[in-house]
Amino acid sequence: MSTTNNERFNAEANGWDSNPNVQLATALAHKALLARLPSNSNELSSYDVLEIGCGTGLLSLALAPAVRSLTAVDAAQGMIDVLQAKLLAKHQSHQHDINNVRAVCALLEDPDDPRIQIDPVADHAEKGDSTDMHLRFDLVISHLVLHHIPDLPAVLRTMFGCLKPGSGRVMLTDFEDFGPEARRFHPEGKMDGVERHGIAKGEMQELLVQARFVDVVVETAFEMEKLVETEPGSGIKGPTMTFPFLICTGRRP
Repeated sequence: MSTTNNERFNAEANGWDSNPNVQLATALAHKALLARLPSNSNELSSYDVLEIGCGTGLLSLALAPAVRSLTAVDAAQGMIDVLQAKLLAKHQSHQHDINNVRAVCALLEDPDDPRIQIDPVADHAEKGDSTDMHLRFDLVISHLVLHHIPDLPAVLRTMFGCLKPGSGRVMLTDFEDFGPEARRFHPEGKMDGVERHGIAKGEMQELLVQARFVDVVVETAFEMEKLVETEPGSGIKGPTMTFPFLICTGRRP
């Protein structure tokens, strides 16, 4: 993400969770993920998950109880500070249902970045041995992140590299670019750092295949109603629009 993105999200971090649109979109994304993950709880409980662009950890904390570990990464220090405060509060209140999450502030560009080479459960760095083994994940997720990314091919290649060969999967959710009206998802005053007005189904399918993913599926996951500006730039909330969200899935062969 750009410096502009980080400045915006650092400034908005403390009030992020109070936004009902954020809460609703996260809940719907969580539901969409669970519908596509193994229904066998024993299988899912063995998963090591990486979330890229975790924000304040709303999705990470929702998914964490079902999986073995969750590494939550965001480039905005303000967002990570809020997530770390949540984790500390849970620890101090002896809420041991969330003891497998690790918050990392990083602009992730390398699957071997040492900041993600730490098992949140074992709490130690994975040491590369003579076979040059590195920590890899069963699942990489992101939610409402792709429309902020300047270079989607590069990010998808990084996600690919973070996955376990043969079985690791991506599940990425974002609102769909369904035409010029998709621009209204964001108020005109919050366009800094918005690289595209949603993601396009055909383009994402092609980009995932180019990044060497197989079993690629890009489909509508859910729809969300949201108040938009009466007129672009007015700052006045008016009509409600329905925004479709896509989920992009693929497997590393």
